[in-house]
Amino acid sequence: MALITAEKLAVGFGSRIVADDIDFEIESGDFVCIVGENGSGKSTLMKTMLGLLPPVKGRVLLDDGLKRTEIGYLGQQTDVQRDFPATVEEIVLSGCLNSCGRRPFFNHNDRKKAETNMVRTGVLDLRRRCYRELSGGQQQRVLLARALCASTRVILLDEPVTSLDPNSSAEMYRILEQLNRSGMTIVMVSHDIGSSLACATKVLDMGKTTVMMPVGEYHV
Repeated sequence: MALITAEKLAVGFGSRIVADDIDFEIESGDFVCIVGENGSGKSTLMKTMLGLLPPVKGRVLLDDGLKRTEIGYLGQQTDVQRDFPATVEEIVLSGCLNSCGRRPFFNHNDRKKAETNMVRTGVLDLRRRCYRELSGGQQQRVLLARALCASTRVILLDEPVTSLDPNSSAEMYRILEQLNRSGMTIVMVSHDIGSSLACATKVLDMGKTTVMMPVGEYHV
């Protein structure tokens, strides 16, 4: 069974359909890029995959060993989130909340996981800094470390390089490629088709088809 499967899926809000007849399978180790024009349903599809929105029709199936609470998620930031008055370490540690269960505090394993993911995303030296004082690229890498604390198998990202400068975007893609090579399954919504497809193994163009295909078969 695939890690994530969509069967005759329609996504939208209430009874209003934004995208229809979506079918795909995401295998372990895939790097999937979801592209399409504004309003084509990319973010809506991602939120449906996460269980934040119910399907209008059809269904999303997860592998028996994967729970939605174990999927890491890096969504689009709001201005309020960018100004959040917490340290980098506190932000990253908050990604461990789902695994805490009834424990009221983070334990040694949680802190070790947070440290490991700060190293993976290159923000360990910023751990004592206030999050709102960081650059946009640094903030995105902190949020990526937080998402990695929630999952060791699959991570979903919604426009992770939007508003980043070219150097910060290139660094984010480098980290994502490295994570994918280490076995992490990545699903990413992007407008940056050229750079994102250079990393991806599969693509779903919401404006052209609702069937996922290998990158080598896709023509812009």
